[in-house]
Amino acid sequence: MTDEELLVEFALTRLDNPELDLEEIAALVVRRMGAERMLEFASRNLATRGELRGAVFPTAVEHVMRVVLTLRGPAD
Repeated sequence: MTDEELLVEFALTRLDNPELDLEEIAALVVRRMGAERMLEFASRNLATRGELRGAVFPTAVEHVMRVVLTLRGPAD
């Protein structure tokens, strides 16, 4: 999954759940994607952080947040 596809998935999930904060939306995206994507996101995040291991779900959520905030651009 590309970062752009992930951002679209995040945006659609946010539209469906406007009452949730960004981290809760990221967690929902990870849950909806399933175990295979969760492992993919976690491994990408661990590689970015230069770490060898970590808890899968929170690491995957962190990856989603990192992608969303990076593609969102600087805050004005």
